[in-house]
Amino acid sequence: MRTRTERDSVGSVQVTEDVYYGAATMRAVTNFPISGLRLPRRFLRALGLIKQYAAEVNAELALLDPVLAEAIGRAASEVAEGRLDGEFVVDVFRTGSGTSTNMNANEVIAHRATELLAGDRSAALVHPNDHVNLGQSSNDVIPTALHLAVLTGLVEELLPALDALRDALKTKTAAFWPVVKTGRTHLQDATPIRLGQEFMGYKDQVEGVARRLKRAMVDLKEVALGGTAVGTGIGTHPSFATRVCKRLAAATRVSVRETDHHFRAQSTLDVLVGCSGDLRVAALALLKIAGDICWLGSGPRAGLGELSIPEVQPGSSIMPGKVNPVIPEALIQVCAQVVGNDSTVSFAAHRSILELNMMFPVVAYNLLQSVELLASAIRNFTGRCVEGLTATGKGPELVEKGLALATALTPLIGYDAAAEIAKEAASSGRTIREVARDRTSLSEDELQRLLDPAALTAPAGQMNEAGSKAEGEPMKDDSMDHGALTERECKPCRGGVPPLKGDALQRLFRQLGNGWQLVNDHHIEKPFAFPDFRQALAFTNRVGELAEEIKHHPDIELSWGKVVVRIWTHKIDGLVEADFILAAKVDRLT
Repeated sequence: MRTRTERDSVGSVQVTEDVYYGAATMRAVTNFPISGLRLPRRFLRALGLIKQYAAEVNAELALLDPVLAEAIGRAASEVAEGRLDGEFVVDVFRTGSGTSTNMNANEVIAHRATELLAGDRSAALVHPNDHVNLGQSSNDVIPTALHLAVLTGLVEELLPALDALRDALKTKTAAFWPVVKTGRTHLQDATPIRLGQEFMGYKDQVEGVARRLKRAMVDLKEVALGGTAVGTGIGTHPSFATRVCKRLAAATRVSVRETDHHFRAQSTLDVLVGCSGDLRVAALALLKIAGDICWLGSGPRAGLGELSIPEVQPGSSIMPGKVNPVIPEALIQVCAQVVGNDSTVSFAAHRSILELNMMFPVVAYNLLQSVELLASAIRNFTGRCVEGLTATGKGPELVEKGLALATALTPLIGYDAAAEIAKEAASSGRTIREVARDRTSLSEDELQRLLDPAALTAPAGQMNEAGSKAEGEPMKDDSMDHGALTERECKPCRGGVPPLKGDALQRLFRQLGNGWQLVNDHHIEKPFAFPDFRQALAFTNRVGELAEEIKHHPDIELSWGKVVVRIWTHKIDGLVEADFILAAKVDRLT
């Protein structure tokens, strides 16, 4: 193998002749032959973009020769595009600041830029530190690249995967709404529930996970770039970071900005630990959903057998015809990995000492792996399992035999008498209805009304009175993801309506009725209480009708006695007048 001699501040080192990296990278390869693990593509893309726009800005500020800057920008763009991934050879387990990766990028870009200028990478026209790393330090570049990589992973992969899963669960909520079955607590029979209500709970979990991740993105958008070595900004132009961030935002459609808290941004992992915790919550929510589906699909004869799970492969090498819930099981294993990754990220915060955290590489590897694994596993779970789920007749067949139906008798005959009926039904094998017919003076009509399983899936039997909900679809919530631009037409926001700011925003907000809250200048919300489900549902549907009239759609969160109306802008940069028009119309409903 032919080599060349490269030099750094420590001395000379032999490097394979045909690679773009240099002495610093070669030393890291020699010093850390540990795992063979590398930082992922998404991180390298972020790092390449930072280097590309750093060169452009330094030329703009007259700090770097425009000819060199143009070559550096071209070479860095090749890094961002993945054309030089084979040159990034440093193990994940190495110096904790990430200096080796930063220098790996600096050397690769410097040699490639020199080659672009002179046709010969040995000409040494571009210096990795003086030119490529100008105005930067590993201590601000690596945290910035990690924030940017996580943000793009959430926006491009994980949040869309969660949206698709939410939509699939919402479809199943409607499809399974007519299916009344026995609820279970402690894995023991409980009062009736609709299969659609169980799936509504899963949908709500997914929506809650997405909201948490979007909140985490707010802090992730503040980046360390501009702090250089210890947060003071030594060696960089005052407007360098702001200008680079503006270009990064335009390229990635993620609005990153220089932090106002440089000393925290470089010396702690607080924001990343928080994001990892939200990913852990996502994993545990998905674990519950996938686990429940495995339970509900257990059998097919000796288990619960209330769901039929799509058959995607044989389940046994010895038992013919056996089919296992392999898709949920795959997701469950991913969830276990994500929980483990979170433990690593949390532990890494212990190495935040004075002006620097020294575990950024392992945090980057684990955090980005969590994002990518969850996104991939969720897409697979949605397409290969959830969308193909069907309800069997087993749940409805067993609901009449449920002992917890005695709960409905308690208001009329008391807890103790109802308990005795349940005990006798259990020992005799008869139903609650049959025993109650013998042991109480309740008429057949009263028993029919009290023990109607569908009526028991809502307080005081209000579900049947709510219209078609007992027979057909669940309540409509018209909820939409306003974390990104909506696909639905928003007439008031169409055509570049400017957002409300400052006094104009506050003036319109003060005109609203009591109870509205202004949240982050980006949405307003208000809870409405109702004595029963029927009135809450009627109010929800009326809000939806109002919203449809002006083509401006809110989020509506409906529970049995409470409705929360959240009105988000359809513009990403602030509330508009139409939001307040809709809020005022909603107020008039009450």
